Amino acid sequence: MFNRSLSIFVLLISYSVVLYAEPPKISSQSAGMDSQRLDAIEPIVDRAVADQEMPGCVVLIGRRAGIVYHRAFGYRQLLPEKQPMLKETLFDLASLTKPLATATSIHLLQKKGQLQFDDPASLYLPDFHSQGKANITIRQLLTHTSGLLPDNNLKDYQDGKRIAYQRIDELDLRAKPDEKFMYSDVGYIVLGRIVEQVSGSNLAEFTSKEIFQPLQMNETGFNPSETLRHKAAVTQMREGKWIQGQVHDPRAWELEGIAGHAGLFSTATDLAKYATAILQASQKLSTTPFNQSLVNMMSTPQQIPGGLRTLGWDSQSAYSSNRGDLFSNHAFGHGGFTGTSFWIDPELDLYVIFLSNRVHPDGKGSVNRLAGRIGTIAAAAIYTCPDQ
Repeated sequence: MFNRSLSIFVLLISYSVVLYAEPPKISSQSAGMDSQRLDAIEPIVDRAVADQEMPGCVVLIGRRAGIVYHRAFGYRQLLPEKQPMLKETLFDLASLTKPLATATSIHLLQKKGQLQFDDPASLYLPDFHSQGKANITIRQLLTHTSGLLPDNNLKDYQDGKRIAYQRIDELDLRAKPDEKFMYSDVGYIVLGRIVEQVSGSNLAEFTSKEIFQPLQMNETGFNPSETLRHKAAVTQMREGKWIQGQVHDPRAWELEGIAGHAGLFSTATDLAKYATAILQASQKLSTTPFNQSLVNMMSTPQQIPGGLRTLGWDSQSAYSSNRGDLFSNHAFGHGGFTGTSFWIDPELDLYVIFLSNRVHPDGKGSVNRLAGRIGTIAAAAIYTCPDQ
């Protein structure tokens, strides 16, 4: 009996390590994917680099069982001198901050009973109630249907965080709530403030403790350390210096690098840990920090004007050009201005991570359609789907 109990204990410990450590590398055959189809990724990425759509990128494709494809292409820096892209390169995720940090935090707080999606934001931020905003709900902020404008003036952020928040509280609405879909950085800045107000921690501290540390995403967070900054892909210039390992978004920069809409950094391997946890939880295989009900709530499409969004992620909307054509209706994902894209499809047991610094050096790169093509190739390569 003792030996049997010990074996069960060792099995549980081993399973935990497999789940939350780096996902294992597996062959395309064992993953039920056609390697020849996956080989089609290399020439289209090489063409995009040659056409200066981006300096380089990292592509990672995986399933619940492990990582199937992981390649680095091109350069992480062109100026002042070329440096090759590496698989472990750190990226400014830009708007991937919205679902990965902010929306995930809101879902975890809801799971703990500390807030509800249909609560008005002004319940937690009393000064936000003016100019017709009193009844804007957390759900509307998550789905970009609050009526808030996409971005307020950058000058509103240049007198410090307290004044920036005050000026957001004073904004009026551009549409009635639920009337229009308007992708809004402002709305996610408000959500980040709600996370801080409810949890008593700033967004960086909360996400580190509640999301990234439990998943052993040790290279994910806001304001990377000096060591990590040296691993980062370079974006553009600010005040005569190349931006490396510091947030590219100007509003997040003025908010000290920590904001609900932008500021998160990560690597492809760390994002694979997040995706693996999501896919595990969708099959009732995980409890920390996610469970099946939380993942279902996070990934279920919500009808919005002109398309579908989930509570934090894109589904099928005007922003879905980086979505694979063959993804199922259960797929959810998001993109980022710097050239990042991350999609998870629980029905296909698939995730596709595309990370680039397409804004380097001059902000003229374009990668959304490329990321979508890679997602289509990944889905087309599948010949064995999981039992549902």
